Amino acid sequence: MAEVTASMVKDLREMTGAGMMDCKKALAETNGDIDKAVEVLREKGLAKAAKKANRIAAEGVCAVDVSADGKSASVVEVNSETDFVAKNEKFTSYVARVAAQAAQTSAADIDAFLAEKWIDDSSKTVNEALAAQIAVIGENLKIRRFEKLNAENGFVESYIHQGGSKAILVEMTASERNDAARECARNVAMQICAMSPKYVSQNEVDQDFLANEKKVLLEQIKNDPKEASKPEKVIEGMIAGRIKKEMAEICLNDQVYVKAEDGKQSVGQYVASVAKANNMTLAIKRFVRYETGEGLEKKSENFAEEVAKQMGC
Repeated sequence: MAEVTASMVKDLREMTGAGMMDCKKALAETNGDIDKAVEVLREKGLAKAAKKANRIAAEGVCAVDVSADGKSASVVEVNSETDFVAKNEKFTSYVARVAAQAAQTSAADIDAFLAEKWIDDSSKTVNEALAAQIAVIGENLKIRRFEKLNAENGFVESYIHQGGSKAILVEMTASERNDAARECARNVAMQICAMSPKYVSQNEVDQDFLANEKKVLLEQIKNDPKEASKPEKVIEGMIAGRIKKEMAEICLNDQVYVKAEDGKQSVGQYVASVAKANNMTLAIKRFVRYETGEGLEKKSENFAEEVAKQMGC
């Protein structure tokens, strides 16, 4: 067998744009024949996928996979280039399988996840299965992130918004998983979707974050001559009040429950009321909120210009 050198891998990578390890495997498979290695990569869809890798994939969908007993669940985000593909049944079916993969994964990060054996074909890795989808669909796709929850003393409930634009998992600590508890958890998940909290409770808020917020608020007061002239105790009270207001916005338990009839009940109070009414223990332990394309730069295109370009005008 011919030796596969770093130089050969480099040349193949430059020719095809495929990943380094994929190039190395292809060269080993073809006994160092670079032309045959190119064909191997093309057949696997890896060369074609690489040509699309520089395109921005900021559309897509999020999906969840929840076990029948609610003890474990996963959420994933898979991106595409266009909203059109994101709504395609072939793509959404594929994303559902990625969520199923994530539900049984032992990977700690996305690189390890991509290197795992694909759930539907153990002869491929997750990354190779992704490349095959790119070849079929004709757009750059990206498995951006995943998360998995395991509930030891309760259950996990999910909520999908608008076909996968947002996906929420919420883990509840509970003495039982009855209809009332599940309905409560689903309402909480919808609250998370709509109000985007950062923490479950104030206990989770980082002390450095709080210290910095107090510093910022103090500077704001100092820069306002009217407020800066007030007594120190009054200023301290103003800062405490503003911090409390901010906590009520970013901490889930402190947020006003959006479905509350009086407009005053907090999410924490709502959960406690359900627990009391059903003589059970019930509390929010943690949550995951994914929003498609969150933090990604989206491609801006002029459709008329694109058509003109394709027509050669």
